[in-house]
Amino acid sequence: QVQLVESGGGLVQAGGSLRLSCVASASTFEVNVLDWLWYRQATGKQRELVAFIRRDDTTHYADGVKDRFTISTNNAKNTVYLQMNNLNPEDTAVYLCNAYATLGSITNRASNYWGQGTQVTVSS
Repeated sequence: QVQLVESGGGLVQAGGSLRLSCVASASTFEVNVLDWLWYRQATGKQRELVAFIRRDDTTHYADGVKDRFTISTNNAKNTVYLQMNNLNPEDTAVYLCNAYATLGSITNRASNYWGQGTQVTVSS
């Protein structure tokens, strides 16, 4: 199994910035992450995709975060980042890391994994 651990959430004022990180690890086999995704879920709302980055560095952003959020990776460290700038109260949510990854050989079948989430709260 692959474990995803997020960090970097917290409380910030509107207009501020946060950088989220998510590290993938496994106890026995090498982890090969193919696609990284960040989701968020605000209280009482459905989970929504925020951004993703593929292994070839193709990225996609939700309309509401374009030009404010940047997703990037450090493949050597099996880590993905989400740089969030100019935050507003509507960005308040639990942010969840998601990954499609293989264990051992990169040609093995990929499975999908979730982190536990990190809370981001933006005050007005």
